Amino acid sequence: MMNDNPTDALAPLIQSDSSRPYVVAQLGQSLDGRIATPTGASKYINGHGALDFLHHIRANVDAVIVGVGTVLADDPLLTVRRVSGKNPARIIIDPNGRLPRTAKCLSCEDADVYVVSNRQNYDINALKLLHVPSTKDGIDPRAIVNSLFDRGLRRILVEGGANTVSRFIAAGVVDRLYLLVAPMLLGSGQTGLMMPPIDTLDEALRPTTRCYSLGDGDVLFDCCFKN
Repeated sequence: MMNDNPTDALAPLIQSDSSRPYVVAQLGQSLDGRIATPTGASKYINGHGALDFLHHIRANVDAVIVGVGTVLADDPLLTVRRVSGKNPARIIIDPNGRLPRTAKCLSCEDADVYVVSNRQNYDINALKLLHVPSTKDGIDPRAIVNSLFDRGLRRILVEGGANTVSRFIAAGVVDRLYLLVAPMLLGSGQTGLMMPPIDTLDEALRPTTRCYSLGDGDVLFDCCFKN
């Protein structure tokens, strides 16, 4: 059954247990699971309703996480300008110190900006460095979440890009995924979720899922991994 009020999908986030982190992720894609064309064009696969919903998520979290690749490709503000609410803290995963001074996410002074990095070569006054353990696969998502929780940032949105979202899901730290699907077929280009390979269907993740209409033909799949 298709539901008509997508903001209802935010109720579990808003009502989540304050004694532990609550992590949501979002991904916007085409019907065939693409998030960008072969040239990298991705604005805008999803319509206005999906963008409004994304901003509603931001307005109900304490922190929003993106990888530095998303900052370099899209230069997002990471604000709640399409809806009312408080801007969340911005968390940039940047192991190798690639974050530019001119990034738009640094221009808004009403929210903290943290950089998760292995380096200490930042001289941007607005930044707070967050040092967490690394594994052979990179910085540990669970360690990032726990470190943010220790700083009072409990409700967390993993916004992008696809590799970052995939790594957080694979690490088992995501409570729910908001998958925003647009009515278009790209046929080629960058795929969305890229999880570790499995051998049998018994190993597949099977979240409890509800669907909501976002308008413009877009559909929200609210995928719950943890009850």
